[in-house]
Amino acid sequence: MKIVVMGLWHLGTVTGACLAAAGHTVIGLDGDAQVIAQLQAGRPPLYEPGLEDLVKAGIASGRLGFTIDPDAALHQAELLWVAYDTPVDEDDRADVDFVIGQVTGIFPHLPDDIIVLISSQLPVGSTGRLRQLYAQAYPGRTAAFACSPENLRLGKAVEAFTHPDRVVVGTYEEIARRRIAQMLEPITDRIEWMSVESAEMTKHALNAFLATSVAFINEVASLCEQVGADAAEVERGLKTDTRIGPQARLKPGSAFAGGTLARDLEYLIKIGRERHLTTHLISAVKASNDAHKDWPRRQLRAVLGDLRGQPVAVLGLTYKPGTDTLRRSSAIEICRWLHEQGAKVQAHDPLVSRLPDDLSPIIALRPSVEEALRGAVAALIASECPEFKTLDAVAVVKAMARPVVIDPYRFLALELGSDNRIQYLAVGRVR
Repeated sequence: MKIVVMGLWHLGTVTGACLAAAGHTVIGLDGDAQVIAQLQAGRPPLYEPGLEDLVKAGIASGRLGFTIDPDAALHQAELLWVAYDTPVDEDDRADVDFVIGQVTGIFPHLPDDIIVLISSQLPVGSTGRLRQLYAQAYPGRTAAFACSPENLRLGKAVEAFTHPDRVVVGTYEEIARRRIAQMLEPITDRIEWMSVESAEMTKHALNAFLATSVAFINEVASLCEQVGADAAEVERGLKTDTRIGPQARLKPGSAFAGGTLARDLEYLIKIGRERHLTTHLISAVKASNDAHKDWPRRQLRAVLGDLRGQPVAVLGLTYKPGTDTLRRSSAIEICRWLHEQGAKVQAHDPLVSRLPDDLSPIIALRPSVEEALRGAVAALIASECPEFKTLDAVAVVKAMARPVVIDPYRFLALELGSDNRIQYLAVGRVR
Protein backbone atom coordinates (compact mmCIF):
# COMPACT_ATOMS: atom_id res chain seq x y z
CA MET A 1 0.00 0.00 0.00
CA LYS A 2 1.24 3.52 -0.76
CA ILE A 3 0.93 5.69 2.34
CA VAL A 4 1.79 9.35 2.90
CA VAL A 5 2.69 10.38 6.45
CA MET A 6 2.29 14.12 6.96
CA GLY A 7 4.08 15.89 9.82
CA LEU A 8 7.58 14.58 10.50
CA TRP A 9 8.58 15.06 14.09
CA HIS A 10 8.29 12.32 16.71
CA LEU A 11 4.92 10.79 15.83
CA GLY A 12 5.29 11.11 12.06
CA THR A 13 8.85 9.87 11.78
CA VAL A 14 8.16 6.81 13.93
CA THR A 15 4.92 6.10 12.03
CA GLY A 16 6.56 6.36 8.61
CA ALA A 17 9.62 4.29 9.50
CA CYS A 18 7.54 1.53 11.11
CA LEU A 19 5.07 1.36 8.22
CA ALA A 20 7.97 1.03 5.77
CA ALA A 21 9.44 -1.75 7.91
CA ALA A 22 6.05 -3.48 7.71
CA GLY A 23 6.36 -3.58 3.91
CA HIS A 24 4.42 -0.52 2.78
CA THR A 25 5.67 2.17 0.42
CA VAL A 26 5.81 5.32 2.53
CA ILE A 27 6.43 8.95 1.65
CA GLY A 28 7.04 11.35 4.51
CA LEU A 29 5.68 14.84 3.80
CA ASP A 30 6.58 17.99 5.70
CA GLY A 31 6.82 21.69 4.95
CA ASP A 32 10.17 22.09 6.70
CA ALA A 33 12.91 21.63 4.09
CA GLN A 34 15.61 21.26 6.74
CA VAL A 35 13.76 18.38 8.43
CA ILE A 36 13.30 16.70 5.03
CA ALA A 37 17.00 17.06 4.20
CA GLN A 38 18.01 15.54 7.55
CA LEU A 39 15.63 12.61 7.08
CA GLN A 40 16.82 12.00 3.54
CA ALA A 41 20.29 11.67 5.06
CA GLY A 42 18.92 9.15 7.56
CA ARG A 43 18.86 11.49 10.57
CA PRO A 44 15.55 11.73 12.49
CA PRO A 45 14.69 15.13 13.99
CA LEU A 46 15.01 13.77 17.54
CA TYR A 47 16.50 10.78 19.31
CA GLU A 48 14.32 7.73 19.85
CA PRO A 49 15.84 4.28 20.49
CA GLY A 50 16.02 2.27 17.26
CA LEU A 51 14.51 5.00 15.10
CA GLU A 52 17.61 6.08 13.18
CA ASP A 53 18.40 2.49 12.18
CA LEU A 54 14.79 2.01 11.08
CA VAL A 55 14.83 5.18 8.96
CA LYS A 56 18.11 4.20 7.29
CA ALA A 57 16.82 0.68 6.62
CA GLY A 58 13.64 2.08 5.06
CA ILE A 59 15.59 4.41 2.80
CA ALA A 60 17.98 1.61 1.77
CA SER A 61 15.07 -0.68 0.92
CA GLY A 62 13.46 1.96 -1.29
CA ARG A 63 10.24 1.77 0.72
CA LEU A 64 10.76 5.05 2.61
CA GLY A 65 11.24 8.49 1.10
CA PHE A 66 10.73 12.10 2.11
CA THR A 67 9.59 15.19 0.26
CA ILE A 68 8.34 18.72 0.65
CA ASP A 69 6.17 18.41 -2.51
CA PRO A 70 2.54 17.40 -1.72
CA ASP A 71 1.63 16.56 -5.33
CA ALA A 72 4.58 14.23 -5.73
CA ALA A 73 3.90 12.62 -2.36
CA LEU A 74 0.16 12.07 -2.88
CA HIS A 75 0.29 10.77 -6.45
CA GLN A 76 -1.56 7.41 -6.37
CA ALA A 77 -1.53 7.42 -2.56
CA GLU A 78 -4.16 5.23 -0.89
CA LEU A 79 -3.95 6.68 2.60
CA LEU A 80 -2.80 9.96 4.15
CA TRP A 81 -1.76 9.56 7.79
CA VAL A 82 -1.85 12.92 9.59
CA ALA A 83 0.82 12.70 12.30
CA TYR A 84 1.64 16.23 13.44
CA ASP A 85 2.72 16.52 17.06
CA THR A 86 0.14 19.09 18.18
CA PRO A 87 2.02 22.07 19.67
CA VAL A 88 1.29 22.85 23.32
CA ASP A 89 2.14 26.09 25.12
CA GLU A 90 3.49 26.43 28.66
CA ASP A 91 -0.07 26.46 30.04
CA ASP A 92 -0.90 23.12 28.36
CA ARG A 93 -3.12 24.76 25.73
CA ALA A 94 -2.88 22.99 22.39
CA ASP A 95 -2.49 24.88 19.11
CA VAL A 96 -5.30 22.98 17.40
CA ASP A 97 -5.59 25.56 14.61
CA PHE A 98 -2.03 24.75 13.49
CA VAL A 99 -2.93 21.13 12.73
CA ILE A 100 -6.32 22.01 11.24
CA GLY A 101 -4.58 24.54 8.99
CA GLN A 102 -2.01 21.99 7.83
CA VAL A 103 -4.70 19.44 6.95
CA THR A 104 -7.01 21.88 5.18
CA GLY A 105 -3.98 23.16 3.29
CA ILE A 106 -3.43 19.71 1.81
CA PHE A 107 -7.06 19.36 0.62
CA PRO A 108 -6.41 20.62 -2.94
CA HIS A 109 -3.77 17.93 -3.43
CA LEU A 110 -5.82 14.92 -2.25
CA PRO A 111 -6.63 12.29 -4.89
CA ASP A 112 -10.14 10.85 -5.02
CA ASP A 113 -10.96 7.90 -2.75
CA ILE A 114 -8.05 8.51 -0.39
CA ILE A 115 -8.38 7.71 3.31
CA VAL A 116 -7.40 10.57 5.62
CA LEU A 117 -6.40 9.08 8.97
CA ILE A 118 -5.96 11.57 11.83
CA SER A 119 -3.55 10.61 14.63
CA SER A 120 -2.56 14.05 15.88
CA GLN A 121 -3.83 14.81 19.37
CA LEU A 122 -6.86 16.99 18.66
CA PRO A 123 -10.04 17.60 20.66
CA VAL A 124 -13.02 15.33 20.07
CA GLY A 125 -14.98 16.53 17.06
CA SER A 126 -11.90 17.59 15.07
CA THR A 127 -12.03 14.72 12.55
CA GLY A 128 -15.70 15.41 11.88
CA ARG A 129 -14.91 19.11 11.47
CA LEU A 130 -12.21 18.32 8.90
CA ARG A 131 -14.54 15.96 7.06
CA GLN A 132 -17.20 18.66 6.87
CA LEU A 133 -14.71 21.31 5.71
CA TYR A 134 -13.55 19.01 2.91
CA ALA A 135 -17.11 18.21 1.80
CA GLN A 136 -17.98 21.93 1.70
CA ALA A 137 -14.85 22.89 -0.25
CA TYR A 138 -14.90 19.98 -2.72
CA PRO A 139 -18.50 18.73 -3.07
CA GLY A 140 -17.75 16.67 -6.18
CA ARG A 141 -14.79 14.75 -4.76
CA THR A 142 -14.50 11.83 -2.35
CA ALA A 143 -12.24 11.24 0.63
CA ALA A 144 -12.97 9.13 3.70
CA PHE A 145 -11.93 10.48 7.09
CA ALA A 146 -11.00 8.33 10.09
CA CYS A 147 -9.23 8.65 13.44
CA SER A 148 -6.64 6.49 15.19
CA PRO A 149 -5.37 8.33 18.29
CA GLU A 150 -1.61 8.50 18.79
CA ASN A 151 -0.42 5.49 20.78
CA LEU A 152 3.32 6.11 21.21
CA ARG A 153 5.52 6.58 24.26
CA LEU A 154 8.70 8.62 24.22
CA GLY A 155 11.65 6.31 24.64
CA LYS A 156 9.59 3.23 23.64
CA ALA A 157 7.86 4.51 20.54
CA VAL A 158 9.08 1.94 18.01
CA GLU A 159 8.12 -0.94 20.30
CA ALA A 160 4.72 0.65 21.00
CA PHE A 161 3.99 1.01 17.27
CA THR A 162 5.21 -2.41 16.13
CA HIS A 163 3.83 -4.39 19.08
CA PRO A 164 0.74 -2.51 20.26
CA ASP A 165 -1.58 -3.76 23.01
CA ARG A 166 -4.33 -2.77 20.59
CA VAL A 167 -5.02 -0.01 18.09
CA VAL A 168 -8.08 2.19 18.50
CA VAL A 169 -9.65 3.23 15.18
CA GLY A 170 -12.78 5.28 14.53
CA THR A 171 -14.33 5.33 11.05
CA TYR A 172 -17.37 6.70 9.21
CA GLU A 173 -17.23 4.58 6.05
CA GLU A 174 -16.68 0.87 5.46
CA ILE A 175 -13.99 1.60 2.85
CA ALA A 176 -11.89 3.28 5.51
CA ARG A 177 -12.27 0.31 7.82
CA ARG A 178 -11.21 -2.15 5.11
CA ARG A 179 -8.19 -0.15 3.99
CA ILE A 180 -6.95 0.59 7.52
CA ALA A 181 -7.29 -3.09 8.44
CA GLN A 182 -5.24 -3.98 5.34
CA MET A 183 -2.58 -1.43 6.30
CA LEU A 184 -2.32 -2.71 9.88
CA GLU A 185 -2.43 -6.41 8.95
CA PRO A 186 1.40 -6.83 9.08
CA ILE A 187 1.45 -5.19 12.51
CA THR A 188 -1.63 -6.32 14.46
CA ASP A 189 -5.17 -7.65 14.20
CA ARG A 190 -6.04 -6.32 17.64
CA ILE A 191 -8.07 -3.34 16.45
CA GLU A 192 -10.80 -1.74 18.54
CA TRP A 193 -13.26 -0.40 15.96
CA MET A 194 -15.63 2.34 17.06
CA SER A 195 -17.13 5.65 16.02
CA VAL A 196 -14.75 8.49 15.27
CA GLU A 197 -15.97 10.52 18.23
CA SER A 198 -15.53 7.56 20.57
CA ALA A 199 -11.98 7.02 19.31
CA GLU A 200 -11.14 10.68 19.93
CA MET A 201 -12.69 10.57 23.39
CA THR A 202 -10.85 7.33 24.23
CA LYS A 203 -7.53 9.16 23.94
CA HIS A 204 -8.72 11.99 26.17
CA ALA A 205 -10.09 9.54 28.74
CA LEU A 206 -6.97 7.36 28.71
CA ASN A 207 -4.60 10.24 29.37
CA ALA A 208 -6.93 11.73 31.97
CA PHE A 209 -7.04 8.36 33.75
CA LEU A 210 -3.24 8.04 33.73
CA ALA A 211 -2.91 11.61 34.99
CA THR A 212 -5.43 10.92 37.76
CA SER A 213 -3.52 7.79 38.80
CA VAL A 214 -0.23 9.71 39.03
CA ALA A 215 -1.76 12.55 41.03
CA PHE A 216 -3.62 10.13 43.33
CA ILE A 217 -0.63 8.00 44.32
CA ASN A 218 1.56 11.07 44.84
CA GLU A 219 -1.01 12.58 47.20
CA VAL A 220 -1.19 9.27 49.09
CA ALA A 221 2.63 9.18 49.24
CA SER A 222 2.79 12.68 50.71
CA LEU A 223 0.36 11.59 53.41
CA CYS A 224 2.49 8.48 54.03
CA GLU A 225 5.45 10.72 54.82
CA GLN A 226 3.43 12.41 57.55
CA VAL A 227 2.27 9.26 59.35
CA GLY A 228 5.26 6.90 59.04
CA ALA A 229 3.82 4.69 56.29
CA ASP A 230 5.96 3.58 53.34
CA ALA A 231 4.31 4.46 50.01
CA ALA A 232 6.16 1.66 48.19
CA GLU A 233 4.51 -0.87 50.50
CA VAL A 234 1.14 0.81 49.99
CA GLU A 235 1.74 0.62 46.22
CA ARG A 236 2.37 -3.12 46.54
CA GLY A 237 -0.80 -3.52 48.57
CA LEU A 238 -2.82 -1.76 45.88
CA LYS A 239 -1.33 -3.57 42.89
CA THR A 240 -1.85 -7.02 44.39
CA ASP A 241 -5.59 -6.35 44.61
CA THR A 242 -7.16 -7.92 41.52
CA ARG A 243 -9.47 -4.92 41.13
CA ILE A 244 -6.39 -2.76 40.43
CA GLY A 245 -3.58 -5.01 39.15
CA PRO A 246 0.21 -4.87 38.73
CA GLN A 247 0.23 -2.63 35.63
CA ALA A 248 -1.67 0.23 37.26
CA ARG A 249 0.02 3.63 36.99
CA LEU A 250 0.49 3.80 40.76
CA LYS A 251 4.18 4.43 41.34
CA PRO A 252 4.97 7.24 43.80
CA GLY A 253 7.44 9.71 42.38
CA SER A 254 7.58 12.93 40.43
CA ALA A 255 4.65 14.91 39.10
CA PHE A 256 3.87 14.24 35.45
CA ALA A 257 5.49 16.73 33.12
CA GLY A 258 5.16 17.75 29.51
CA GLY A 259 2.00 18.57 27.62
CA THR A 260 0.64 15.12 26.74
CA LEU A 261 -1.43 14.24 29.82
CA ALA A 262 -2.19 17.84 30.72
CA ARG A 263 -3.31 18.59 27.15
CA ASP A 264 -6.08 15.98 27.33
CA LEU A 265 -7.12 17.16 30.79
CA GLU A 266 -7.50 20.64 29.30
CA TYR A 267 -9.52 19.25 26.36
CA LEU A 268 -11.99 17.56 28.74
CA ILE A 269 -12.23 20.57 31.07
CA LYS A 270 -12.93 22.80 28.05
CA ILE A 271 -15.68 20.46 26.81
CA GLY A 272 -17.33 20.58 30.24
CA ARG A 273 -17.01 24.35 30.46
CA GLU A 274 -18.51 24.89 26.99
CA ARG A 275 -21.42 22.60 27.81
CA HIS A 276 -21.96 23.93 31.35
CA LEU A 277 -20.98 20.62 32.95
CA THR A 278 -18.67 20.78 35.97
CA THR A 279 -15.77 18.33 35.82
CA HIS A 280 -14.96 18.22 39.55
CA LEU A 281 -12.47 15.33 39.49
CA ILE A 282 -10.76 16.04 36.18
CA SER A 283 -10.36 19.73 37.00
CA ALA A 284 -8.68 18.88 40.32
CA VAL A 285 -6.05 16.53 38.83
CA LYS A 286 -3.90 19.23 37.27
CA ALA A 287 -3.99 21.31 40.46
CA SER A 288 -2.90 18.28 42.50
CA ASN A 289 -0.09 17.52 40.06
CA ASP A 290 1.11 21.13 40.00
CA ALA A 291 1.23 21.12 43.81
CA HIS A 292 3.31 17.93 43.82
CA LYS A 293 5.93 19.60 41.61
CA ASP A 294 6.98 21.37 44.80
CA TRP A 295 8.06 18.10 46.50
CA PRO A 296 11.78 18.20 45.47
CA ARG A 297 11.87 21.91 46.23
CA ARG A 298 10.58 21.25 49.75
CA GLN A 299 13.23 18.60 50.31
CA LEU A 300 16.03 20.85 49.10
CA ARG A 301 14.87 23.73 51.29
CA ALA A 302 14.46 21.47 54.32
CA VAL A 303 17.95 19.99 53.98
CA LEU A 304 19.94 22.96 52.72
CA GLY A 305 18.00 26.00 53.89
CA ASP A 306 19.35 28.94 51.91
CA LEU A 307 20.33 27.68 48.45
CA ARG A 308 22.39 30.70 47.43
CA GLY A 309 25.83 29.65 46.27
CA GLN A 310 25.15 25.97 46.96
CA PRO A 311 26.31 23.50 44.27
CA VAL A 312 23.45 21.10 43.42
CA ALA A 313 23.78 18.18 41.01
CA VAL A 314 20.91 17.23 38.70
CA LEU A 315 21.15 13.79 37.07
CA GLY A 316 18.93 13.58 34.00
CA LEU A 317 17.60 16.51 32.01
CA THR A 318 15.33 15.16 29.28
CA TYR A 319 11.55 14.84 29.24
CA LYS A 320 11.91 11.06 29.50
CA PRO A 321 14.88 8.69 29.65
CA GLY A 322 15.84 7.33 26.25
CA THR A 323 15.08 10.60 24.43
CA ASP A 324 16.95 13.86 23.90
CA THR A 325 13.85 16.07 24.23
CA LEU A 326 14.21 18.89 26.75
CA ARG A 327 10.95 20.74 26.11
CA ARG A 328 8.51 20.60 29.05
CA SER A 329 10.97 18.52 31.08
CA SER A 330 10.37 18.60 34.84
CA ALA A 331 14.15 18.43 35.34
CA ILE A 332 14.58 21.65 33.38
CA GLU A 333 11.85 23.27 35.48
CA ILE A 334 13.79 22.33 38.64
CA CYS A 335 17.05 23.65 37.16
CA ARG A 336 15.40 26.97 36.41
CA TRP A 337 14.03 27.14 39.96
CA LEU A 338 17.43 26.27 41.48
CA HIS A 339 19.03 29.04 39.45
CA GLU A 340 16.38 31.50 40.66
CA GLN A 341 17.21 30.51 44.24
CA GLY A 342 20.87 31.28 43.62
CA ALA A 343 22.11 27.68 43.55
CA LYS A 344 24.89 26.51 41.23
CA VAL A 345 23.40 23.84 38.97
CA GLN A 346 25.73 21.14 37.63
CA ALA A 347 24.05 18.45 35.57
CA HIS A 348 24.59 15.37 33.43
CA ASP A 349 22.42 13.51 30.97
CA PRO A 350 23.88 10.79 28.70
CA LEU A 351 21.84 12.00 25.71
CA VAL A 352 22.48 15.74 26.08
CA SER A 353 25.81 16.92 24.67
CA ARG A 354 24.94 20.61 24.47
CA LEU A 355 22.28 22.90 25.87
CA PRO A 356 20.11 25.49 24.13
CA ASP A 357 21.29 29.08 24.43
CA ASP A 358 18.68 29.93 27.07
CA LEU A 359 19.82 27.09 29.36
CA SER A 360 23.60 27.15 29.04
CA PRO A 361 23.98 30.22 31.33
CA ILE A 362 22.06 28.54 34.18
CA ILE A 363 23.19 24.89 33.91
CA ALA A 364 26.80 23.72 33.95
CA LEU A 365 26.65 20.59 31.78
CA ARG A 366 29.12 17.92 32.95
CA PRO A 367 30.47 15.05 30.81
CA SER A 368 29.84 12.35 33.43
CA VAL A 369 27.80 11.54 36.53
CA GLU A 370 30.91 11.76 38.69
CA GLU A 371 31.73 15.24 37.38
CA ALA A 372 28.18 16.41 38.04
CA LEU A 373 28.36 15.13 41.63
CA ARG A 374 31.77 16.57 42.36
CA GLY A 375 31.55 19.02 45.28
CA ALA A 376 27.73 19.04 45.32
CA VAL A 377 25.83 19.37 48.60
CA ALA A 378 22.76 17.63 47.16
CA ALA A 379 21.93 15.52 44.11
CA LEU A 380 18.53 15.22 42.46
CA ILE A 381 17.85 12.06 40.45
CA ALA A 382 15.60 13.66 37.86
CA SER A 383 15.45 10.83 35.32
CA GLU A 384 15.45 7.04 35.45
CA CYS A 385 18.35 6.69 33.00
CA PRO A 386 19.71 3.12 33.04
CA GLU A 387 23.24 4.56 33.03
CA PHE A 388 22.71 5.92 36.55
CA LYS A 389 22.38 2.37 37.90
CA THR A 390 26.18 2.06 37.81
CA LEU A 391 26.40 4.69 40.55
CA ASP A 392 27.32 3.23 43.94
CA ALA A 393 27.47 4.61 47.47
CA VAL A 394 31.27 4.77 47.55
CA ALA A 395 31.37 6.99 44.47
CA VAL A 396 28.64 9.26 45.83
CA VAL A 397 30.31 9.74 49.21
CA LYS A 398 33.68 10.33 47.59
CA ALA A 399 32.45 12.87 45.03
CA MET A 400 29.95 14.94 47.01
CA ALA A 401 30.74 17.57 49.62
CA ARG A 402 27.57 16.49 51.41
CA PRO A 403 25.98 13.19 50.32
CA VAL A 404 22.29 14.15 50.14
CA VAL A 405 20.42 12.28 47.38
CA ILE A 406 16.84 13.20 46.41
CA ASP A 407 15.41 10.37 44.34
CA PRO A 408 11.62 10.76 43.88
CA TYR A 409 11.05 7.37 42.20
CA ARG A 410 13.50 5.37 44.40
CA PHE A 411 15.36 4.56 41.21
CA LEU A 412 18.62 4.08 43.12
CA ALA A 413 17.11 2.81 46.38
CA LEU A 414 19.00 -0.51 46.29
CA GLU A 415 22.29 1.17 45.42
CA LEU A 416 22.10 4.14 47.81
CA GLY A 417 19.06 3.91 50.06
CA SER A 418 20.50 1.64 52.74
CA ASP A 419 23.87 3.35 53.20
CA ASN A 420 23.86 5.34 56.45
CA ARG A 421 26.52 7.71 55.08
CA ILE A 422 23.98 9.05 52.58
CA GLN A 423 20.90 11.10 53.38
CA TYR A 424 18.51 9.46 50.93
CA LEU A 425 15.07 11.03 50.32
CA ALA A 426 12.27 9.59 48.15
CA VAL A 427 8.57 10.32 47.74
CA GLY A 428 6.54 8.52 50.41
CA ARG A 429 9.59 6.90 52.04
CA VAL A 430 10.02 6.46 55.78
CA ARG A 431 13.19 8.33 56.75
